[in-house]
Amino acid sequence: MGRAFEFRKERKMKRWGHMARTFTKLGKEITVAVKQGGPDVTGNPRLRALMAEARSEQMPKENIERAIKKATESKSGDFKEVVYEGYGPFGIAILVETATDNTTRTVANVRSYFNKCGGTLGTSGSVGFMFDHKCVFRIKETEGMDLEELELELIDFGAEELFDEEVEDKDGNVSKEVVIYGDYPSYGSIQKYIEDKGYELVSGGFERIPNAELKDVTPEQRSTIDKLVGLLEDDEDVTNVYTTMKPGEDA
Repeated sequence: MGRAFEFRKERKMKRWGHMARTFTKLGKEITVAVKQGGPDVTGNPRLRALMAEARSEQMPKENIERAIKKATESKSGDFKEVVYEGYGPFGIAILVETATDNTTRTVANVRSYFNKCGGTLGTSGSVGFMFDHKCVFRIKETEGMDLEELELELIDFGAEELFDEEVEDKDGNVSKEVVIYGDYPSYGSIQKYIEDKGYELVSGGFERIPNAELKDVTPEQRSTIDKLVGLLEDDEDVTNVYTTMKPGEDA
């Protein structure tokens, strides 16, 4: 297993822990995808993947329709994806992805969280080089699926790493999904392969994989950094937060 597998194991999210926040962030990503590629899912692969993820998260249909409508209304705010970089306390690099219609508000909020926890918001490029930008897909694992054969086929389409993992829904039902990581520019070719082969797409998107050595911290230091990450993640404009902090024993 490679770096992506270890990374995912470290930061695996509680999928059903914060439904309202999940819907808000998905809604903003759908709005951005529509603004960038139009509302027709046929010609917008990013939107198709987000719609699949919205269904897997049981996002209400009206929430999805509202996000699409927001993007097509001329009077609506112009949502943009903006990345902020900085250092938390104890030298931990932090990269924050946002989707916002008001960068003045967002940067002020992000800076205040860093300052409150003893960190410093940096300039563009200050820590970005410590993370590799990857595309990532999740598909349903079917009976008899040969992961080694699938990986060999996907390599030709830009995939770099593939593994399966168990997922649990809000009712406690456990199933298996295959996670596929590839280079950032390979998003379209990997998604086309998945769709052409008829695999059930659960989600498709992008993640930042730390390429620097993860830093070990004490329990007290971890608590401070977790507070900063929590403040960032609770902000409605923030979609993802990545750090170079080494995971704890229970990660």
